[in-house]
Amino acid sequence: MKKAIAYALVSLLTVTSLAACGSNNGSDNNGASNNAGGSAATNNAASGNDSAAANDGATASDGADADISGKVVFLTNRTDMVDKEYKDYEKRFEEKYPKVDLQFEAITDYDKNEKIRIASGSFPDVVLLSTLIPNSDFPKYFAPLDDIKFDGDIYFKDFKSFDGKSYGISSGNSTVGIVYNKQAFEKAGITAVPKTYDEFLAACQKLKDAGIVPLASNFKDKWPLGAWYNDVTAIISGKADTSNNRKDSDTPFTLDNTYGKSFSILKELYTKGFLEKDVNSTNWEQSKKDVAQGKFGMYLLGNWVINQVVDAGAKSEDVGFFPFPADNSGQAKAPLNPDWFYGVNKDGNVAASKAFIKWMIEESGYDDFAGFIPTLKSKEPKLAQLNEFNGYNPTFVEALPTDDTALSIQNKAQIDMDGLVQEFVLAKDPQKVFDKVNGQWAKARKEIVK
Repeated sequence: MKKAIAYALVSLLTVTSLAACGSNNGSDNNGASNNAGGSAATNNAASGNDSAAANDGATASDGADADISGKVVFLTNRTDMVDKEYKDYEKRFEEKYPKVDLQFEAITDYDKNEKIRIASGSFPDVVLLSTLIPNSDFPKYFAPLDDIKFDGDIYFKDFKSFDGKSYGISSGNSTVGIVYNKQAFEKAGITAVPKTYDEFLAACQKLKDAGIVPLASNFKDKWPLGAWYNDVTAIISGKADTSNNRKDSDTPFTLDNTYGKSFSILKELYTKGFLEKDVNSTNWEQSKKDVAQGKFGMYLLGNWVINQVVDAGAKSEDVGFFPFPADNSGQAKAPLNPDWFYGVNKDGNVAASKAFIKWMIEESGYDDFAGFIPTLKSKEPKLAQLNEFNGYNPTFVEALPTDDTALSIQNKAQIDMDGLVQEFVLAKDPQKVFDKVNGQWAKARKEIVK
């Protein structure tokens, strides 16, 4: 397994960035990929940088021998881990660093709310780097992390860098494909996973005919739609530059480019009745239960959702994972993305924060809990479904750092990419939707690109 992932990472083409990371909440996502959803109450505790002494230049490189002390607050998107896994993390970290008071603050709509907090000048010690902040702005708010000495090489080390310094450490990594319920496939008479788009549509029809919702889109929740502008575009083109290339055009959204092709796939699935019956009333938490129970057949998401489906009641052996066939070539492709990146408030408890990040990467077990490809290259992923995924021999397309110019235009234009996907899918005339956002983009680009 480790060899399969390592080979994929070494022989990669280049890819779309998580817009989130978009995985990006999924950020522009992705991130995804990167929001676990959840409905736990938000803890609004203040950051509390109690230990000025801890910000005296000590680093996490010395491990437990360093004079690490004071309060550390981690602002997280994992609202579902509050009073659960985070309690265990707190106990174990404080056993290693008894002078530290570790606290967790969980929020929803992470990108937007974190950006507001940062703009106000008051934010916790450890955060997940907002995808809305260009790399060139990192030195204004965050401390360089190059002095953290990990037990080996890490993936995406320079992804969140500026002027030769790294400001972010990936919390984990993922690919995006079809997570599916094997029992639902069996009930629908699907004997082999689809390897072409036509086969995928045929599988969807069989699921629908069997009374199973083929694909959980989580349309209303918006952030899961990030896969359609971050990841499917990479699968279609085999490149990661779709988002960055927008800076060179006044009309980056067209029906015949990768955005149009990707969004049109989702529109076709919607038109054929392969998504939820009422896409405007979907629910993220409920969808995990529905996939686990076989009421829904598939997700188009990252491997990080697999453990959540299992936690929702599915047997691990009943959950599978295969590359999404976005065309009829029969050649499997898949993005390879970092998830959210840890960053450290330069005015916070820097030394203890770096110790916490090192501990999260090396000792917490968060990557296994989240179903990630570990950040440490030497660590073998434990998610069994990644073996199945690699068995289809996909060509991996590795994420590229976000281009600051493209991001600045995006922010100036105030284009809600998730909302754009929604509008396109529901529109009688998708071209008019693209005309509108292209107008916003061109106006903003004129102001940014001189």
